[in-house]
Amino acid sequence: MRIALFEPEIAGNVGAIMRLAACLGASVDVVEPMGFAWDDRRVRRAAMDYIDHVTVTRHASFDAFKATIADGRLLLFTTKSSQSIYQFEFRPDDVLLFGKESAGVPGEVAKACDARLRIPMRPQVRSMNLATATALVLGEALRQTGGLPG
Repeated sequence: MRIALFEPEIAGNVGAIMRLAACLGASVDVVEPMGFAWDDRRVRRAAMDYIDHVTVTRHASFDAFKATIADGRLLLFTTKSSQSIYQFEFRPDDVLLFGKESAGVPGEVAKACDARLRIPMRPQVRSMNLATATALVLGEALRQTGGLPG
């Protein structure tokens, strides 16, 4: 399973997601531009020594990233959807796409996705932290597909 981050803005979130992916056996795709300079020190601070246990691929654009998907489904996680992740059937080759922290993804990116899903939450709050949302979604997707590590 792949986690894709569209133009992430916070190095700490990317590092935490890299650590999550290392622990659960997913790879990470980063669609540029990023809102921070990519350097080992910044990202390593959150990813720690787990950075050596995850495959990270950087893509110069959304189109370059999209060309790598092949037969997998591109699933967008957004507060603008009504379909819950808990009522969706995940597949092992799904690509889990998360938008930038401040603005999500542009409309043309959302339209390019095979499904748009949301994490149910209380109506009084706007959204979750990117790394927290990624952990919930990846955990549910791996649970459903039998991909959780033993």
